[in-house]
Amino acid sequence: MSARILIIEDDPQISANIYDYLTAKGFTPDAAPNPAVALHLLSHSKFDLIVLDLGLPGMGGLNLAQQIRQVLGLTLPMIILTARDTLDDKQAGFDAGADDYMLKPFSLKELEMRINAQLRRAKGFAAVARLRFGLIEFESRTGEVFWQGKPLKLAPKTVLLLQTLLAQPQTLFSREQLERAVWGSEQDSSDALRYHLSQLRKALTLPDGSSPIQTIHGRGYMLISHGE
Repeated sequence: MSARILIIEDDPQISANIYDYLTAKGFTPDAAPNPAVALHLLSHSKFDLIVLDLGLPGMGGLNLAQQIRQVLGLTLPMIILTARDTLDDKQAGFDAGADDYMLKPFSLKELEMRINAQLRRAKGFAAVARLRFGLIEFESRTGEVFWQGKPLKLAPKTVLLLQTLLAQPQTLFSREQLERAVWGSEQDSSDALRYHLSQLRKALTLPDGSSPIQTIHGRGYMLISHGE
């Protein structure tokens, strides 16, 4: 199966050029013109690599990169395309979660070479891509969740919720952050989030009734070390 590439670029001409070139080279690209569409696509579909423009409307490319890493918990390769050429700009890009950084104007052939290099690197890491925290394990290649060494059967949204918390354990997440990570946008009601949190607590409860899923009243939720 060809690699799925998400192009996040608000300039329709640049986006179309990349899209057409990658399609001709055998990739399967998709395009998002702004951060909201990108987060929605990333929350509902699996991609192998992101090509990200920094000059996006709304939250901007740097904030979007941080959301992808910290809120969605995604580790797929990310290549930044930008006209910002200072060392500080590059450092900010890498600090936000980029794996590579290309300046505009750029060669499509060079972009292809860098995409292939990042995909080869990611393939090597995938063999050991398992998240562990306390008694919880998450196998990123298969989406399987293990609790105390035993596999759990969870709904896809519940798994995505756990993956988000597991990417940054002992970190407080607001309701809005979790909803954006799981549904791609904030929800009118918190009912759906509360339902999946309750399912997660039910699955991750020890015999003494304790759970690593903690509610911080009025602030949000976090995953804590418990029962090791």
